[in-house]
Amino acid sequence: MSGKNNIAIGFLTMGLFMAYGFLLIYLRDFAPDKEEWVNSYSIGKHFESRLAHVHGNLFAFLNILIGYLLLHYSKQLKNVKAISWLALTGLLMPIGILSEVYFGLPPALVLIGAITMTSSVIWLGISFLKMKTIIE
Repeated sequence: MSGKNNIAIGFLTMGLFMAYGFLLIYLRDFAPDKEEWVNSYSIGKHFESRLAHVHGNLFAFLNILIGYLLLHYSKQLKNVKAISWLALTGLLMPIGILSEVYFGLPPALVLIGAITMTSSVIWLGISFLKMKTIIE
Protein backbone atom coordinates (compact mmCIF):
# COMPACT_ATOMS: atom_id res chain seq x y z
CA MET A 1 0.00 0.00 0.00
CA SER A 2 2.84 2.40 -0.69
CA GLY A 3 1.36 5.76 -1.43
CA LYS A 4 -1.81 5.44 0.66
CA ASN A 5 0.03 6.33 3.85
CA ASN A 6 1.68 9.30 2.15
CA ILE A 7 -1.75 10.65 1.21
CA ALA A 8 -3.31 10.04 4.63
CA ILE A 9 -0.37 11.34 6.65
CA GLY A 10 0.07 14.21 4.19
CA PHE A 11 -3.50 15.40 4.75
CA LEU A 12 -3.23 14.97 8.52
CA THR A 13 0.07 16.84 8.62
CA MET A 14 -1.32 19.60 6.42
CA GLY A 15 -4.27 19.97 8.77
CA LEU A 16 -1.97 20.26 11.79
CA PHE A 17 0.27 22.84 10.16
CA MET A 18 -2.76 24.79 8.98
CA ALA A 19 -3.99 24.81 12.58
CA TYR A 20 -0.51 25.93 13.64
CA GLY A 21 -1.06 28.88 11.32
CA PHE A 22 -3.92 29.96 13.58
CA LEU A 23 -1.47 30.09 16.49
CA LEU A 24 0.82 32.28 14.40
CA ILE A 25 -2.12 34.58 13.61
CA TYR A 26 -2.93 34.76 17.32
CA LEU A 27 0.68 35.65 18.16
CA ARG A 28 0.73 38.34 15.47
CA ASP A 29 -2.65 39.92 16.10
CA PHE A 30 -4.05 39.07 19.53
CA ALA A 31 -1.32 38.02 21.97
CA PRO A 32 -0.48 40.43 24.82
CA ASP A 33 3.09 40.85 23.50
CA LYS A 34 2.12 41.04 19.82
CA GLU A 35 4.31 44.12 19.17
CA GLU A 36 7.40 42.21 20.25
CA TRP A 37 6.36 39.27 18.04
CA VAL A 38 5.78 41.52 15.01
CA ASN A 39 9.10 43.33 15.54
CA SER A 40 10.97 40.01 15.43
CA TYR A 41 9.52 39.21 11.98
CA SER A 42 12.76 38.15 10.32
CA ILE A 43 14.71 36.79 13.28
CA GLY A 44 14.51 34.19 16.01
CA LYS A 45 11.44 32.17 16.95
CA HIS A 46 9.13 34.21 14.72
CA PHE A 47 11.13 33.45 11.59
CA GLU A 48 11.68 29.79 12.52
CA SER A 49 7.98 29.32 13.30
CA ARG A 50 7.02 30.66 9.88
CA LEU A 51 9.59 28.35 8.27
CA ALA A 52 8.03 25.36 10.04
CA HIS A 53 4.52 26.42 8.99
CA VAL A 54 5.46 26.85 5.33
CA HIS A 55 7.64 23.73 5.07
CA GLY A 56 5.12 21.65 7.01
CA ASN A 57 2.41 22.46 4.49
CA LEU A 58 4.74 22.11 1.50
CA PHE A 59 6.07 18.73 2.63
CA ALA A 60 2.53 17.57 3.48
CA PHE A 61 1.41 18.53 -0.03
CA LEU A 62 4.43 16.77 -1.54
CA ASN A 63 3.47 13.61 0.37
CA ILE A 64 -0.08 13.82 -0.98
CA LEU A 65 1.19 14.25 -4.53
CA ILE A 66 3.90 11.59 -4.22
CA GLY A 67 1.42 9.20 -2.63
CA TYR A 68 -1.07 9.69 -5.44
CA LEU A 69 1.58 9.14 -8.09
CA LEU A 70 2.95 6.05 -6.33
CA LEU A 71 -0.54 4.55 -6.08
CA HIS A 72 -1.42 5.39 -9.66
CA TYR A 73 1.86 4.20 -11.22
CA SER A 74 2.94 1.51 -8.73
CA LYS A 75 3.08 -1.19 -11.41
CA GLN A 76 5.30 0.84 -13.74
CA LEU A 77 7.68 2.32 -11.14
CA LYS A 78 10.45 0.62 -9.22
CA ASN A 79 11.36 1.25 -5.58
CA VAL A 80 7.89 2.54 -4.72
CA LYS A 81 8.17 1.58 -1.05
CA ALA A 82 11.55 3.26 -0.60
CA ILE A 83 10.37 6.49 -2.25
CA SER A 84 7.27 6.44 -0.07
CA TRP A 85 9.26 6.05 3.13
CA LEU A 86 11.75 8.74 2.14
CA ALA A 87 8.92 11.20 1.52
CA LEU A 88 7.30 10.38 4.85
CA THR A 89 10.64 10.75 6.62
CA GLY A 90 10.92 14.17 5.00
CA LEU A 91 8.21 15.37 7.37
CA LEU A 92 10.90 15.38 10.05
CA MET A 93 12.14 18.69 8.64
CA PRO A 94 9.27 20.93 9.78
CA ILE A 95 8.90 18.88 12.96
CA GLY A 96 12.60 19.44 13.56
CA ILE A 97 12.23 23.19 13.09
CA LEU A 98 9.47 23.23 15.69
CA SER A 99 11.56 21.12 18.07
CA GLU A 100 14.33 23.70 17.74
CA VAL A 101 11.94 26.59 18.43
CA TYR A 102 10.08 25.09 21.38
CA PHE A 103 12.57 22.66 22.92
CA GLY A 104 15.96 24.01 21.85
CA LEU A 105 16.91 20.72 20.18
CA PRO A 106 19.74 20.61 17.63
CA PRO A 107 18.82 20.69 13.92
CA ALA A 108 19.46 16.99 13.22
CA LEU A 109 15.81 16.28 12.35
CA VAL A 110 15.78 19.27 9.99
CA LEU A 111 18.75 17.91 8.06
CA ILE A 112 17.42 14.34 7.97
CA GLY A 113 14.02 15.54 6.76
CA ALA A 114 15.47 17.85 4.12
CA ILE A 115 17.79 15.17 2.75
CA THR A 116 15.14 12.44 2.65
CA MET A 117 12.44 14.62 1.06
CA THR A 118 14.87 15.88 -1.57
CA SER A 119 16.00 12.31 -2.23
CA SER A 120 12.43 11.06 -2.64
CA VAL A 121 11.56 13.81 -5.12
CA ILE A 122 14.71 13.26 -7.19
CA TRP A 123 14.32 9.46 -7.09
CA LEU A 124 10.69 9.71 -8.21
CA GLY A 125 11.67 12.07 -11.02
CA ILE A 126 14.37 9.69 -12.24
CA SER A 127 11.91 6.80 -11.96
CA PHE A 128 9.46 8.62 -14.21
CA LEU A 129 12.22 9.40 -16.71
CA LYS A 130 13.14 5.71 -16.85
CA MET A 131 9.53 4.53 -17.17
CA LYS A 132 8.93 3.03 -20.58
CA THR A 133 5.23 3.72 -20.97
CA ILE A 134 2.41 5.29 -19.08
CA ILE A 135 -0.58 2.99 -18.83
CA GLU A 136 -3.81 4.78 -17.96
